[in-house]
Order: sequence, then structure tokens, then C-alpha cells
Amino acid sequence: MSHSQISPAIYYWGTPAVLISTQNEDGSSNIGPMSSAFWLGNRCILGLEFDSQTTINLLRTGECVLNLPSDDMIPTVNALARTTGTYPMPDFKQANGYRYVKDKFAEAPLTAQASEIVNVPRIEQCPVQMEARLVQRMTTKGGFLEIIEVELLRTYVIDKIRMKGHKHRVDPDFWRPMIMSFQQLYGLREGGRTQESVLAGIQEENYRALAPLPGGSEDNLPQEKQIE
Repeated sequence: MSHSQISPAIYYWGTPAVLISTQNEDGSSNIGPMSSAFWLGNRCILGLEFDSQTTINLLRTGECVLNLPSDDMIPTVNALARTTGTYPMPDFKQANGYRYVKDKFAEAPLTAQASEIVNVPRIEQCPVQMEARLVQRMTTKGGFLEIIEVELLRTYVIDKIRMKGHKHRVDPDFWRPMIMSFQQLYGLREGGRTQESVLAGIQEENYRALAPLPGGSEDNLPQEKQIE
């Protein structure tokens, strides 16, 4: 197998699309599509531009909802992909053909659904919704990018993707996330599991200490080992 050295301008190797809903300063709602997200226990790490309305709202209120669209919602994501709720529009977005849109729910169109803990609506059409609260942030790339950690407070999924016989598990054979790879949107093909994963031999509940049930604590986390 031969390899060549390259220097990509973007490193989107394939991550799920996320529609982040937040609250604007006037009490209205914003939706920001993004895909720089990954999960560790009941935490999610988000990579966002510092001047996006999503970032501005999240840092101001400390709250958001992470809504995961399924792979059949590409037209919806495309309707929001080059829009911004920030006014005046940031120079980079103006130069790349973005439009200012105040009401993202109407633009998509999508339906707002009340949350239980945060003062931010969920998106009814998304099969997965996670209410979240800001934990910490780190600024990078000369202040242009924000790395934001949020805690997942409530998780909601449609019944179709729940695993039978388990109260808190998702059946990956039925969950069809939308994946963004180098700016293109993809889905998982039907019957996409080619063979059993060795890692799947570990019971999911063995990781419970990293994602306590509502009302639980994180007292049972493994003790941190000091590096000498």
C-alpha cells in the first residue's frame, strides 16, 4: 500500500452532523449545524467558531440542546448549512455566501419542542436530542476557534432506535446518523455492519460510571493515576 504526503485544508474524516439549538439574547431560538463533535462519557466536546451565534449564545446562557439528525434529513441540514444568526455577519461567512436568517426553525422548517431542564427548545424531527450545560471552554487558533465541553443532562430518543429488552440502550442497527466527511453528507447503508466488533464484547453498563443515570453521581469514577 503506497502513501503520499498531503496537507488538507480541513480534517473532517467523518463525524455525525449535529443541530445545536440555543437561545438568542431576545429570547428567540437559534439552530446551528455543525459536525466537530465527539463524546466522552456524559460529556460532549464541541469545536465552534468564536463568532457564530451558537457560540455566542452558549457561552452567554451556558445551555444548549444537541439534536442529531438522521441520514434522511439532508435537505433540512442543507437548508441551514450556509445561514447565520449573527448580525452583522462575520467577514468569513459573508465572503463564503452565507445568508443572515433570524428564524432558523421557520427556515428549515423544523418544530420546536420544550425541554425539561434547559431553557432551549429541542428539535422534534431529530431522532436524538440531548439537553446540555456548559462545563468549560478553551480558545485556540488565535481566538478564532472555541473548544467547548458540555455535560449531557437529559437524552431523548425515538422508540424506533431503542434496543429491545434494554431500558437505556440504542440499537445501532436501527440508528442512522448523518455523517459529514469532507463537507459531504452521508448515511450508514442498510445492513452496514460487516462483522462483529471485538470491543462490543464489553457490556455497555460497564461504562456507567462515566455517564451516571439522572440523579446519580460520579463518585465511582476510576481514580486518576498520577504521572511521574
